[in-house]
Amino acid sequence: MNEATLIIALHQLLFQGLFLAKNLSLRIKLGKPIRGDNPEARRAVAFFILFILVALYFASSDSPFARIRLLPGEMAAGLSLLLLGFNLVFGIASLRDLGESWRVGVIEEQATELVEDGIYRFTRNPYFVSYLLMFAAYTVLLQNLALFALSFIGFALVHGMILKEEAYLESVHGEDYRAYKQRVPRYLLL
Repeated sequence: MNEATLIIALHQLLFQGLFLAKNLSLRIKLGKPIRGDNPEARRAVAFFILFILVALYFASSDSPFARIRLLPGEMAAGLSLLLLGFNLVFGIASLRDLGESWRVGVIEEQATELVEDGIYRFTRNPYFVSYLLMFAAYTVLLQNLALFALSFIGFALVHGMILKEEAYLESVHGEDYRAYKQRVPRYLLL
């Protein structure tokens, strides 16, 4: 197993392991589903799996397809690890800070509290930011134009999920959510 494959595999074990642990523990604690049955969430999850598998393929096969070398290998690996570190910080903080309000997709029958503390003071969507950081990290690590193009598709899918969530949160929390939107950016700077 080469270095890039090892980085991606270990990252996925940790990142997805934390996600699954949160989902399972919250599902057991609440005794009700925490995953919404909506097309945006299904498309995004399917895309995330596809992106990860494509990245693993490029890493393990050392395929030259769409490869570009903009950075020396060690520099690309270092930058990728830095991005993956931020990915994990954002992911862990969002799983922790959202507490019992954590859901995968919108579940309209379950009104949750509006969380504005912790990492949610800096971005309204830290878990989605963590996925965008993952796209960037794998793209930099493998220096591949196909992953770069897929990252834009991933961003569009994430953005669609965010818009659906924002409409839902505004319908549930009204003026409180509108005020929160004015104070805190959707991503980090935007």
